[in-house]
Amino acid sequence: MKIIDNGFFLCMLLLLWCFVHLGISIDPFSQSDSLKTECVMKPPRSSETQGLLQFSRSVEADSDEEWKIDGNGSIREMTQRIQLHQGNIYSFSAWVKLREGNKKKVGVVFRTENGRLVHGGEVRAKQGCWTLLKGGIVPDVSGSVDIFFESDDKEAKISASDVSLKQFSKEEWKLKQDQLIEKIRKSKVRFEVSYQNKTAVKGAVISIEQTKPSFLLGCAMNFRILQSEGYRNWFASRFKITSFTNEMKWYTTEKERGQENYTAADSMLKFAEENGILVRGHTVLWDDPIMQPSWVQKIEDPNDLMNVTLNRINSVMTRYKGKLTGWDVVNENVHWDYFEKMLGANASSSFYNLAFKLDPDLPLFVNEYNTIENRVEVTATPVKVKEKMEEILAYPVNMNIKGAIGAQGHFRPTQPNLAYMRSALDTLGSLGLPIWLTELDMPKCPNQEIYIEEILREAYSHPAVKGIIIFAGPEMSGFDKLTLADKDFNNTATGDVIDKLLKEWQQSSEIPKFFMNDSENDEEGVSLLHGHYNVNVSHSWMKNMSTSFSLEVTKEMGQRQVVRVVINA
Repeated sequence: MKIIDNGFFLCMLLLLWCFVHLGISIDPFSQSDSLKTECVMKPPRSSETQGLLQFSRSVEADSDEEWKIDGNGSIREMTQRIQLHQGNIYSFSAWVKLREGNKKKVGVVFRTENGRLVHGGEVRAKQGCWTLLKGGIVPDVSGSVDIFFESDDKEAKISASDVSLKQFSKEEWKLKQDQLIEKIRKSKVRFEVSYQNKTAVKGAVISIEQTKPSFLLGCAMNFRILQSEGYRNWFASRFKITSFTNEMKWYTTEKERGQENYTAADSMLKFAEENGILVRGHTVLWDDPIMQPSWVQKIEDPNDLMNVTLNRINSVMTRYKGKLTGWDVVNENVHWDYFEKMLGANASSSFYNLAFKLDPDLPLFVNEYNTIENRVEVTATPVKVKEKMEEILAYPVNMNIKGAIGAQGHFRPTQPNLAYMRSALDTLGSLGLPIWLTELDMPKCPNQEIYIEEILREAYSHPAVKGIIIFAGPEMSGFDKLTLADKDFNNTATGDVIDKLLKEWQQSSEIPKFFMNDSENDEEGVSLLHGHYNVNVSHSWMKNMSTSFSLEVTKEMGQRQVVRVVINA
C-alpha cells in the first residue's frame, strides 16, 4: 500500500489486466436520468459496448491488498499497462460502493511512465448502493499508464463494477459536443402564416433577428476602462456581461476603516448600464485571510470583526441592489476559512442568509478555483464544492436561497483534461443549480488559442453551464495572461477565437430570410439559439406593410415550437 503526497490512499490494483476485452462503457455526454442518479441499488446497464478495458464482474478490495472477483480468488497487482496516444481523449467510468462505513471520497488515478499521478475524477461513495464515478485523461504525450482507485481513507473497503476506459479522437469528442449543443442550446421553430380564414399565405417572407441571447460569453473589466476610450469601444462592441476584477472588493472600497469609496465601481457600472452590459457582483467577502483590508487583518475581537463585516455586507449589497445579475458572497470559502475561524463554523452560511435578505431575487454563488481545471486539487474538488453549497442551503434559514456555482477556471498552460472537466461539471451540476465559469484564463503558451477554444466549447456543451466570463482584455487593460488584442486593438489569435465564438453562440449574424409555401410550409422549422428575437413577416402584396412581433425561444419549449401568424387581409 502506498500513501501519496496529497493525502489520498491508493487502495486498488492496476486495472489493466483485462484491457483487451470490450465491454460496457458510460457515454460521458449522456443526459440519461439513470446516469444522474446519485446512488442506486444496481448499476444501470448501458447499451454502449465500446471500451478499452472492462470488468464485467464486481471487483472488491480489502485493506490488506487482497483482491477478490466474486469471491473466486485473489488478484495481485499486474504489470500490464495500457497505451495512450497523444491527441486522444480517454473517458473513464466505474460504479463504486463502500462495503462498510460512512461516505468516503473515491477517485481514479492514472500513473504515467515517469511516475506522475494524474487525478482523473472522484465521487463520494456510500455503503449499500452504487455511485457512478466518471472522469478521464488527455495525455500530454503518448505512453503507457497504470490506473488505480484512490480514497481519502486507507481503511476503506471499496467495490467497483463496470470499470471502463473509452477512447475518443478530438474530432469524435467535438462531434459529441456539437450534437449536445444542438440539443441543449437550440430549439426548432416552425412558422405557420395564414389568413384569418386559416388559408396558408403563399410566399410570405420571414425575417428573424436576435435581440438578446440566452447564453452569455462575457469578459471581466478593470479600472483602466475608465481611462481609455479605445478600451471602452472595444469592450462595448463585443460583450454583454462583465464582472469587475477588484473594484467591488472590500479592500478596494474601504481601504481605511469607515472611509468607503465606491467611485471606480460606480463609474464602471455606469459605463456598463449605458451600453446594455450586465454586471455580475464580485465579491462581497473573501475567506482568504490575506485578502482582507489591511485594517481588518489587525482585528482580534470577534465581536468587532462581526460588526464591520455586517456593515460591509449591508453597504455593498444595498448600494447595488437590483443592478447586478448575481453575487459571489464569500469568495473561495472552500479553500479558506478566515471568517469561520474568527466567527464560528456557520459564518459563511449566515452571511449568505443576510445577502438573501438584502437581495432575495439574486443568485448567490460559491465561487472557487481548481474545481474544474486542476486535477491535482485536493481542497476545492468538485465533491467538496458541491458539499459546501449543500451545507449553505441546509442552514436552517437558507432554504429559499437561489444558490449557484462559480467555477473560476484558471487553467494551466497545457493541454486541458476535457474528460476530467466534463466529469467535474457533472458533479457540480448534480445539484440542479446554475454553473458559471467566472474567471476563465490561461497563461500565455503555445497553442493557447486552441486550448481556450476547447475549454470554452466543453463548458458551452454542458447543460448545467449557464454563462462564462473570461479574465481577459486588450493589451492596455493589463490582462497579461489572456490578451485578446494588441496596443492598437488588433486581435491576437486568442482574440480571433473569442470573436468567432461570440458570433457563433449569440447568433449575431443575420439569419437568412426564408419563404413560406404551400408544398412544404416550413415543415422542418428553423433551428434557433435560445434567446429573444424580433420576427418580421412580409409579403410582396403588403408593399410597405409588415407584421412584427417578439419571440422568446427557450429550452422549456422543447425541441420544437409552432408559431402561428395570422395576417389580416
